[in-house]
Amino acid sequence: MVTLNCDMGESFGNWRFGDDEGIMPFVDCANIACGFHASDPTTMARTVRLAASLKKKIGAHPSLPDKEGFGRRAMSLPPEELRDCFVYQIGALSGFLKAEGLVLNHVKPHGIIYGMAAGDVALARAMAEAAAVFEVPLFGMAGTAHERAAADTGIPFEGEFFADLQYDGQGNLIIPRVHSTIDLDHAEKRLTRALGDGTVTANDGSNLSISFTTVCIHSDPPNARDVAGRMREVLDNDG
Repeated sequence: MVTLNCDMGESFGNWRFGDDEGIMPFVDCANIACGFHASDPTTMARTVRLAASLKKKIGAHPSLPDKEGFGRRAMSLPPEELRDCFVYQIGALSGFLKAEGLVLNHVKPHGIIYGMAAGDVALARAMAEAAAVFEVPLFGMAGTAHERAAADTGIPFEGEFFADLQYDGQGNLIIPRVHSTIDLDHAEKRLTRALGDGTVTANDGSNLSISFTTVCIHSDPPNARDVAGRMREVLDNDG
């Protein structure tokens, strides 16, 4: 079964970000921010409780230490430092899970480090090694260094398809600083096609092969709740 996951818990203090309450009922897995690009202790605890109340699987959503840039600015970290950053963040979320009697389900990297590590085996291995500390799968892009690093580290891997992002001709994700309203019909057609023949059209018109077991959406488009509901319908109808 193909699952639906979403990056969540990205508010910080008085700053509210994303429609977690509206989206959570539709997803299977919540990727919860761990404090380095967004979130704070109270937000983490609140988001864990929200996910738990709806019996959702919970993953850690660690990033580069870049709260000002929302984890979307390139930074040069040695692999060992990236691994330590990830272990630190995953450990923080794991504490809140333990407090609720829950267990960590997976690790899903956030933002620009996700794309950077897709083409850099050393960075990808650092992320996989952090996931291995907690003995959970790594979510990433199939056919990239993400998948190779997971295999080398001996942890399970789940490939993702991004229903609300575009791909370039090389298969890289195009990540905007601010998400605009998602065209629901277009997103539905893309996901239906990907589920049917495993392909997606890139922004240059070329066709890419996509292997995936989970579909990612984001909590911050203006119509994020509607996106979640529509993608849920597509997956349920396909199943």
